[in-house]
Amino acid sequence: MPNTFTLISSTTVGSGGASTIDFTNIPQTYTDLVLKVSARSSYSNPWVSIGLKFNGAAAGASFTWREIDGSGTAAASGSGNGDIYAGDFVGSTATANTFSNVDIYIPNYAGSNNKSVSTDSVTENNATAAVAMLGAGLWANTAAITSISMRLYSGVAGTISQYSTAYLYGIKNS
Repeated sequence: MPNTFTLISSTTVGSGGASTIDFTNIPQTYTDLVLKVSARSSYSNPWVSIGLKFNGAAAGASFTWREIDGSGTAAASGSGNGDIYAGDFVGSTATANTFSNVDIYIPNYAGSNNKSVSTDSVTENNATAAVAMLGAGLWANTAAITSISMRLYSGVAGTISQYSTAYLYGIKNS
């Protein structure tokens, strides 16, 4: 059971937005990583999928994911490859000043096994809908994770909006 959370790094998106949220030079001194994000996007839709990559690796078959989500009126599931699907950010047509919340847990990030990821996100548009998503991902690579990049899913026009925040924590089991 983890007993210490240490803030490694944090970022707040500035004026004009950002194409990615990146954490680099991640120390290899922790057991697990936790990424906590509060964000919205400029994408002109109520919400947009976000992708996660490690160590600058190209999106492709080495990143796979599965998810289940619910909107209060329907449930759905999916799977795929490319970036790890890490949840959704509200878009520019969602309720003003409403931000999505995403938690990402990465156990054994410095170990020599493939890297698993679990995600939990909530996206709300007070006017019409809310979506909760639980997901799991895998990076089929045995390298230690030294950098994390989060972005709007490939091919989507828009940026991560100003005032979005992300906090990366290291966890030690001792």
